[in-house]
Amino acid sequence: MLNRDYQHGSIDDYFDELSRWLEMEAQAERQRLARRRQMRSQADVERTGETLVRMKLQDHQTGLAGRFLLDFAKPDNEALPLNRLKVGSPVVISDQDDASDSGVPGVVSRRRGVNIQVATEAWPQGTIFRLDLSPDETTRRRQQGAMARARIATGRSGRLRDALLGRRPLRFEPIDPTAIRFVSSLNPPQQDAVRFALSARDAAVIHGPPGTGKTTTVAELILQAIERGDRVLACAPSNTAVDNLLERLVNLDCNALRVGHPARVFEALRHHTLDELVEQDPSTDVIREMKREVQDLIRAAERGSRSRDSRRRRRELFAEAGQLRGQIRSLERSVIQSVVDSADVICTTTTIDDELLSDRHFDLVVIDEACQATLPGVWQAILRADRIVLAGDHCQLPPTVLSEEAAAAGLRESLMQHLVEREGHDVFRRLTVQYRMHRAIMNFSSKVFYESELIADESVAEHLLSDLAGAAVTALTDNPIEFIDTAGAEFEEEIEPDGESKFNAKEAEVIVRLVTDLLDAGIEPQQIGVIAPYAAQVRLLRSLLDPALQVDTVDGFQGREKEAILLTMVRSNQRGEIGFLGDTRRTNVALTRARRKLLVVGDSATLGQHPFYAAMLEYFESEGNYRSVWDFGDL
Repeated sequence: MLNRDYQHGSIDDYFDELSRWLEMEAQAERQRLARRRQMRSQADVERTGETLVRMKLQDHQTGLAGRFLLDFAKPDNEALPLNRLKVGSPVVISDQDDASDSGVPGVVSRRRGVNIQVATEAWPQGTIFRLDLSPDETTRRRQQGAMARARIATGRSGRLRDALLGRRPLRFEPIDPTAIRFVSSLNPPQQDAVRFALSARDAAVIHGPPGTGKTTTVAELILQAIERGDRVLACAPSNTAVDNLLERLVNLDCNALRVGHPARVFEALRHHTLDELVEQDPSTDVIREMKREVQDLIRAAERGSRSRDSRRRRRELFAEAGQLRGQIRSLERSVIQSVVDSADVICTTTTIDDELLSDRHFDLVVIDEACQATLPGVWQAILRADRIVLAGDHCQLPPTVLSEEAAAAGLRESLMQHLVEREGHDVFRRLTVQYRMHRAIMNFSSKVFYESELIADESVAEHLLSDLAGAAVTALTDNPIEFIDTAGAEFEEEIEPDGESKFNAKEAEVIVRLVTDLLDAGIEPQQIGVIAPYAAQVRLLRSLLDPALQVDTVDGFQGREKEAILLTMVRSNQRGEIGFLGDTRRTNVALTRARRKLLVVGDSATLGQHPFYAAMLEYFESEGNYRSVWDFGDL
């Protein structure tokens, strides 16, 4: 385990340990990919969520820097199965019928219910393809390079590194409260957080529990920094988090630039993406014509012929297309740099394109959702900063880590978490007024995770499902929380056939019954969300429920909310084993997605052996909202 009091060890020891964790994670990813490639059943390999098979090339176009944008879909446009191929995920595209094909690397640039788009530098061979989530070697190389620079950094970067590692004290300077004119309608804790972050000479943390307006606060901080002349870099570990922040900045009329692969670009945001701004530049007319030539060459190569030299001709056409794409990249580079230089704030993921940003340094670097970034994953951003602000909630989802050995050593812990635990209240300000949850939904998490500091705003403190237009007043809609106990009913968990994920068929029946009752009471399908900690339970429930309902894992619901949330805990066994439910931060996410109604279904005999869940069960009982599944009678 890495010593958090880094002043007692050498800088080299610190970065050596982080590098070792990265290699553990790389090895775990390679092993998973190898196992998937050895699976013979297409159903089994897709069940992992990391592979899509029977994919056909539906369409293609040429994107920024001459890269190919390839659209893949299933035959007959059937819905894609549940998968982890998210926007920004690295993938390998390979010929499904050729086991020896090593494939070409790409990055998911867009995904929808029936198709997925991949950006790649090379054209894949084949007619039927498989897409595999792959080890992200590019990100890892960038992280290793940043850490190599950080360990020998001097000057401002060296001083900031030492402050973050506890080798020198964090510094703050007084801020005149009257000098700040807030643009957003911030509550007092949010205003205090912005002032505190602006006062930091090295680093500060904004702690935003669920529903407290963290992104709004961070956007206001960035605007205030710009107003005083700062150049700002705004980062987040995921594309979705970057786009959420971009949306808030655009609403504040910030001159913001989005670089990378936007996960969801609304019409109002498109003019702020690098691709769109480059396309609008007058000097790109020539580039557009060259892109059309590339597409023509690719189509000619695809048509082929029966002639003897068709293979040679195909190679020549692809080679010519490659040369043109190189020229396109050169011409676009000058346009890109002009666009980047004109922005007040650049929005990107923490996997920063160093070639794009060159040697640019920023007065302020903000990392939103910082609790989901690993320690190796933040050094690219830190090296570009004079000052840094980390925002997020270390009491919710931690960074995603595959290697259990690396996770146990510390890779699943974030820099934000380390700073808060080491420096205490001296380094952070917590947002305490939340605008999402009924008071009863909020109180348990507030007590366990947030020192009982959360306050439900009057607009949400007592709101119920029965207050919604068209909703009937029933026992379900007029009550904010319920725990339905399956203990003694023999609702045993099962392992998915030929898989590793767990499901609970009887619990799924209860969930379906409850969803039906909510729908009958006038609650709309889009107002209801169902959360399961295991992918197998998600797959089962999706097969049983209306597709209009969102059914997903805890990770899939991060950052989202619904009027009613139903949570199925799945685990039910004689041994009292709860697996990764033991990471209670995940459960905190699930419990805080609901606005007006939270329904939890689980086995108290299994869950209650863990102190956290014993306290949760006690809370539901103290609120008078604890009942047995036997009350249903006919299940």
